[in-house]
Amino acid sequence: MIERKITIKADNQLLIDALAESTSLSKQVLKSALDKGCVWLKVGKKTNRIRRVKKPLKIGNEVFIYFNEKILNSIPTQPSLLLDKKDYSVWFKPAGVFSQGSKWGDHCALTRLVEKLMDRNTFLVHRLDRATSGLMIIAHTKHMARCFSELFAERHIKKTYLAIVEKNFPHETISLNNNIDGKHALSHVTKLMHDKDKTLLKVHIETGRKHQIRKHLSDLGFPIIGDRLHGNAQKNHPENLQLQAVNLIFSCPMDQQLINIALSSEVQLKL
Repeated sequence: MIERKITIKADNQLLIDALAESTSLSKQVLKSALDKGCVWLKVGKKTNRIRRVKKPLKIGNEVFIYFNEKILNSIPTQPSLLLDKKDYSVWFKPAGVFSQGSKWGDHCALTRLVEKLMDRNTFLVHRLDRATSGLMIIAHTKHMARCFSELFAERHIKKTYLAIVEKNFPHETISLNNNIDGKHALSHVTKLMHDKDKTLLKVHIETGRKHQIRKHLSDLGFPIIGDRLHGNAQKNHPENLQLQAVNLIFSCPMDQQLINIALSSEVQLKL
């Protein structure tokens, strides 16, 4: 693993040369690392991810490399396009795919995967946890990103999830409003099916707090199967997190038509 800051001492030095001189990595490996997003360039007060192998640098520029072979060798599952409105698109994000990249890279992030698949700019307007699968909206212009950020902030997008929890859930319907991180959070839960020691739930959330569904159900005593943070995944269940965003309903910012998009039954969680 390499985590290093490189200060450029010669004008017009190429990025790939500066990296090769300061690390033990070959240029072939560095080209792949650049494409996968683990190199950053600071110019003035701005630090941005950089991929141009032959980018000429200036004295005083600072280059940061965060090279982790295990991360960079990860192979992401490809997302599926469900709706293309040119200025935005809706995708099925598989479990294991990040919503966005980190300093260590972005080749396993939905934003980068969509960018490469569509050859368009991508802007994140909401998130799903890495372990959660389901529907995500990606904006392709800054204007559309602002539009969707406002829709989410004003709670004008209806979000519905499926979750499989431990045990027989005793409520046919229940609303959970425990505060999360000191902020109001509201989840509406409907029991769909029970089988042996598991229950399939439908959850509609009115707020979007971090890990909201996972925390609300765990606090009630019915953690989601596969939840390694708030449940008993390592002890009782080896499965991946059984949580999936299955339906989004909103008014299209482009033409105000109602968009109601749902995952097909073939890919939805089942008991």
